[in-house]
Amino acid sequence: MSTAVLKPNAIPAPMIGNRLDPRGNSLNLIRLVLAFMVLLAHSWHIVGDGNGWGFRGENLGGWAVAGFFGISGYLITASRFSNRIGPYLVHRVARIFPAFIVCLVVMAFGFAPIAYLIQHGSLQGFLHTPTTPLNSIFANMTLHIVSYDIAGTPAGVPYAKAWNGSLWTLYFEFLCYLLVALIGFLPLFKKTPWPMIGAFVLSVVLWANIDALKPYLQSNLDFELAARLVPYFLGGAVVQVLSSRIGIHKVAGPVAIVLAGLSIFLVDGFGGQLAAPFIAYGLLWISTWLPQPAFVAQHDISYGAYIYAFPVQQFLAVFGGYHWGVWWFTLAATACTIPLAAASWFFVERPVMRRAKKSV
Repeated sequence: MSTAVLKPNAIPAPMIGNRLDPRGNSLNLIRLVLAFMVLLAHSWHIVGDGNGWGFRGENLGGWAVAGFFGISGYLITASRFSNRIGPYLVHRVARIFPAFIVCLVVMAFGFAPIAYLIQHGSLQGFLHTPTTPLNSIFANMTLHIVSYDIAGTPAGVPYAKAWNGSLWTLYFEFLCYLLVALIGFLPLFKKTPWPMIGAFVLSVVLWANIDALKPYLQSNLDFELAARLVPYFLGGAVVQVLSSRIGIHKVAGPVAIVLAGLSIFLVDGFGGQLAAPFIAYGLLWISTWLPQPAFVAQHDISYGAYIYAFPVQQFLAVFGGYHWGVWWFTLAATACTIPLAAASWFFVERPVMRRAKKSV
């Protein structure tokens, strides 16, 4: 009778902390709060009162987007590593594109005609005046926003000729989805966390040296924006690939937030990007103890809130809402955005995603 030798590496290392419960967290609420942080940040611009709150060269909205990308990096990496490429892409397209295109249509044939009517006294020329409503949909439907006005509207407001200053980030979000889609083909990324950690470090180094790289890319703005945002996404991905070893821990959570703060305030130029894994981990930790309303737990209206907030704000500005001041304007915009966000969830996002799950 032979005795089997148990190799040391056959014994899994004990996890520090607990796995994030997919149903026992408040990420829906956190993402909704981040969406309304973006709304608040934009209020200062739309009422013509400067850039508003911010620190270390980034306003409140920029830091909220960083949080969005970190959470997405964590969740989307898990989705890719547990799905074949086909279902993964179907789910990602279903989550982003239908509600986005409906938003383009609502802006082109809902908000813009009313603004044009107020501006010109009639709708004559609305369908033919650059940028035409149909072209605003067609030109932007790939997520790469190239046209912000519709028929010259909105006009006569502090932040003129831009109906939606939030949508540009979706292009880079989807590029991150494609990046993780490619990573999912590489077995090494699933076997050990080091390749993902290396990819994150490389992204931070790239951003830290962005000024030196600009001349070689003709100061390409898309490259610069991608270099700025990808580290936040990969920071969340790093937390995901380490999740089997490092769960969510009641001590590690506050420590991560402190380390994120130290990185942001002590490292010039790229401290936020360097802090990305700590930002993502801190938000995940908060989601384990922060309670959320039952409605928010069951219905994720954060995406709808994000894509409709800016056009709602501009629509209010067309009617003179920018005279109300930042805080009353923000309150009114929030109240008007929530019904559109809920409609987007109930009538577009949720039905499409359910159909997508059944089709793969």
